[in-house]
Amino acid sequence: MTRIIAGRARSVRLSVPRSGTRPTSERVREAIFSSLDSWDAIAGARVLDLYAGSGALGLEAASRGASSVVLVERNPKAAALCRANAAAVQRAIGGEATIAVAPHAVRSYLSSLASPVDLVLVDPPYDLGEDDLEHDLDAIARNLADDGVLVVERSSRSPEPRWPDGIRLLRSRDYGETRVWFAGADTGDDDAATSGGGPARPAV
Repeated sequence: MTRIIAGRARSVRLSVPRSGTRPTSERVREAIFSSLDSWDAIAGARVLDLYAGSGALGLEAASRGASSVVLVERNPKAAALCRANAAAVQRAIGGEATIAVAPHAVRSYLSSLASPVDLVLVDPPYDLGEDDLEHDLDAIARNLADDGVLVVERSSRSPEPRWPDGIRLLRSRDYGETRVWFAGADTGDDDAATSGGGPARPAV
């Protein structure tokens, strides 16, 4: 079991798949969301949690004020857990956010999006190849808002993702065996990212 760390659904317990996924530790999740909070990247955001697993990342965003969250998970058992966890968080936050589960492959889901998203959380399985990740990131780049933020979590032994046109790295951090990359939409504005900083979304 894991739990929501902060926000309206704080301490709500989440079920995690017994195998086939790699849940983000609470320490890493807190570090990710502390950075996102400091950039005002969560409040009112439209969020995608790709390779959702238990949905912990996306549901943390819902608890902290995102306006909508979609958990994308094609594994049927994991998607069922996502639905149960989403229902528990939805009960805690009421109508503060909409939460949905999409039981589809990541690239297939991204190809169907009708409007850009503000925050994309990506925690792919270890066995996802670099070429597949690059193709997924390219699809994300086409669907990320101009002031959007992308978070990629992988093993610290994994190479840096190959960023497609339209995405630029803002910073990376290591947390034990986990490495997290923070990236943003590349709009050609050199002032959009500064050393140690991140994108500034307008207050909502």
